[in-house]
Amino acid sequence: MVSLGDVDFERVTVSDVSRFYGRRRALSRVNFECASGEIVGLLGPNGAGKSTLLSVLATLAEPSTGRVRYGAWSARAGGAKLRAKIGFLAHDLQLYPELSARENLEFFAGLYGLDRCEARADAALASAGLEFRADEVVEGFSRGMRQRLALERAMIHAPRLMLFDEPFTGLDEASCTALVDRLRHLRGDGRIVIVATHDLDVVDGVLDREILLTGGKLQVLRQSGTLRERYRAAVAKRRGNEQRVKPLQRNAQDQDSEDENGASR
Repeated sequence: MVSLGDVDFERVTVSDVSRFYGRRRALSRVNFECASGEIVGLLGPNGAGKSTLLSVLATLAEPSTGRVRYGAWSARAGGAKLRAKIGFLAHDLQLYPELSARENLEFFAGLYGLDRCEARADAALASAGLEFRADEVVEGFSRGMRQRLALERAMIHAPRLMLFDEPFTGLDEASCTALVDRLRHLRGDGRIVIVATHDLDVVDGVLDREILLTGGKLQVLRQSGTLRERYRAAVAKRRGNEQRVKPLQRNAQDQDSEDENGASR
């Protein structure tokens, strides 16, 4: 059984972190720091490296160069005890659709070696507003219900660091509001919260600090107005590049078709 009390930290420090996939560079010398009681927004267009950075912070991927420190601990030194202090809500909600909501929570509580799994699951269900759907299989849940359950799954072990990868995707307005309220609650509890999102309007006013990731590089910007301008410019640039590439792709496809037709004559 993992003892969660042996490892703790109040700060996460990212130093010169780069991550390569073969020759492709997903992250380039990333540097930033975040502390307990802080919500940091990680912004950037698709393909900017946000998910890669979150995977590194969650210790699911190792940096190719550089390091991440969790207080006095490295990922390798902290091992399983450090990972037990991290919660990650990814695109894949990591729920078992054939199990009930209660069974999912009890299962993950058991994975962390927690005691009183049933009581913890009941408390989590109440927090998610799912206590009356506790014994229904997750497969029949709406996206918002699954998202709320997955959040409780990611927090069942009371992590110090909480990571979110596009958590507002597919949620209705009421579910978005509930999630924002939960983020504020996490900050009040002294957690370190990092949220990767493109939904600027949803998180407006809740972020303490905002970081823009473009081309695998970070720009730390404290003024949200400036950040929004640069973020939208980055997205517009990416979309402009895509629009310029599409005609070239169509021309190439047309040329291939002509070549094939000519060869068949």
